[in-house]
Amino acid sequence: MGWIGIDLGTQSVRAVLIDPGGVVLARAARPLTSVRDGVRHEQDPQAWLTAVDSCLAELPASVVEGIAICSTSGTFLLTDLAGRPVTPALMYDDARSAARRVHIVDADPDRWAVSMQPTWALPKVLDLIAEGDDRRVVHSADFVAAHLIGHPVATDTSHALKTGYDLVADAWPVAAFEKLGLPTAAFPAVVHPGAELGRTPTGVPVYAGMTDGCAAQIAAGALSPGAWNSVLGTTLVLKGVSTELLDDPTGAVYSHLHPDGGWLPGGASSSGAGVLNALLPGADLAGFDEMARPVSAAIYPLTTPGERFPFVAPAASRFTIGRVETALDTYVAVLQGLAFVERLAFEHLAGLGAEPVRSVSLTGGATRSAYWNQLRADVLGVPVQLPAVPDPAYGMAVLAASAGGSVTETARRMVRVDRVLEPRPSGLDGLYAAFVAELDARGYRS
Repeated sequence: MGWIGIDLGTQSVRAVLIDPGGVVLARAARPLTSVRDGVRHEQDPQAWLTAVDSCLAELPASVVEGIAICSTSGTFLLTDLAGRPVTPALMYDDARSAARRVHIVDADPDRWAVSMQPTWALPKVLDLIAEGDDRRVVHSADFVAAHLIGHPVATDTSHALKTGYDLVADAWPVAAFEKLGLPTAAFPAVVHPGAELGRTPTGVPVYAGMTDGCAAQIAAGALSPGAWNSVLGTTLVLKGVSTELLDDPTGAVYSHLHPDGGWLPGGASSSGAGVLNALLPGADLAGFDEMARPVSAAIYPLTTPGERFPFVAPAASRFTIGRVETALDTYVAVLQGLAFVERLAFEHLAGLGAEPVRSVSLTGGATRSAYWNQLRADVLGVPVQLPAVPDPAYGMAVLAASAGGSVTETARRMVRVDRVLEPRPSGLDGLYAAFVAELDARGYRS
């Protein structure tokens, strides 16, 4: 027997099949493309279905006991009543409707004055849906699940968060939606992660998934207080565990529901490794990694204008402190800048009352850099763990294997740590202080 996890990423679809011991039996991946036009960012939802079908065709279907799907947090499209797409997919970082945030906050200031961010799904939904509209809001993972099952499905609490779902009340905020002129019927039913959504024509259960950051957290086994997962790919995402809901007056930190009870606090930055493609197109990054040494410079590595975490600053822009003279200098300065953003994020979380950091599991594409992994341990000053399978798709396979039971216990049985890196003195504390001082001088953290 085995379970399949599917990850709908920005650049690819990945699928993995695991056995009861957590061993990977098979993998498949297909590329995706997206279209950026200024603040707009879209994908073709049909491309997800084509890629998923192609991936699943590579995996041995005869042993599959369940499937779960994750996708980027806040990505959605509109469909007709039959579930057919009537818009492109609007991506998680699409900021076309940022101006609508003020209308959302006015409708329910106590609920959204702090938490609602301009790139979340709800501002875009408000631009697209009006009273009397019979179209439906569908998150990307739900669109693929419906394709596998053959009919529209419920969403999960994790994907619903950035569409305005009230996790404390476990309900859509109907009164606020009425003030905004949003028909509640446009929004899907909501279930908890791990709930069965339906079955494929061959009888395989499809379980409600979670967003990619939460999926990576499951893959890392970081599901108890004090253990954190840091996902570094195109952007940086941190996830941890708390028994109580953390209150962040800045709105940078938000929390998902833990599938086993409690909360998964964290945040998604606009900084990330994606900036390397912009600054060093076509460069031999693996070669740079072998030659990397500390430099007296750091680049604030925003992939797009505006920051979401560890602070909210819509006007934030990329900058450099110190001098970079070569492409290798630029590479290392980006790595150091991201390590600084990560450290600042953990300091912000600790200031909100989060459990002290015992260890950090690293996942995401950046873990291919051995130099970067050690640098992050050194800058954070805590051990970092490298899971054996640092893949959101793997996390979804673990969730599917839990079949509505304890995800924490299932992960404890399945997830393995490949190695642990202990922190070393970095000599970068002074540069970190200068980096934070520059953020403050620009007013980004005020």
